[in-house]
Amino acid sequence: MPEADRVRDLLRAHSDAPFSYPDVGATRGEFPPGYTVVRRAAVLGHGDPAFRSAKQALMNWGPFRLPWMHAFPQAAPEQGVLVAVVVRLAGLWWKNISRVIYTVDEPHVCGFAYGTLQLHAEMGEELFLVELSPSTGEVTYKIQAFARPRHPLARIAYPLARATQRRFGNDSIAAMQSQVASHDA
Repeated sequence: MPEADRVRDLLRAHSDAPFSYPDVGATRGEFPPGYTVVRRAAVLGHGDPAFRSAKQALMNWGPFRLPWMHAFPQAAPEQGVLVAVVVRLAGLWWKNISRVIYTVDEPHVCGFAYGTLQLHAEMGEELFLVELSPSTGEVTYKIQAFARPRHPLARIAYPLARATQRRFGNDSIAAMQSQVASHDA
């Protein structure tokens, strides 16, 4: 795995880099055409304690605490914060840099969206939310994204890129479920 200091240097070097796609902020509404759309959701628990745990896990980059992936954020998710997500795939470490576009902080919904920069295998945007249903008390974790390959190798290995996205969705849900369960125990 790349050294943390080298990844942080990479973040500093890309602090002013533009987004790699034109549809910045589109996760707030209708997704643009021409992208693969991903929508995942899973129940994490019930009630206010589970919601507080889910919010804490999300805002501490909990969905990225995976054995095959490491997140190197500049700070907690807030507009403008960069994060390097380093992924081990096909024996290589891929460095993918994104910038937080916006956050959501409402009484029953918390989350953030980030968009890809030029140093990313794909181009697009991803929204991570936790929601507490006032009617049922269910706490749900949601991922909504639109993306398409940007790097030539991601285009060539498109099926592998999609499989990795599915794997991230599954593992991210499991990580969030585990973190919420450990706080509620």
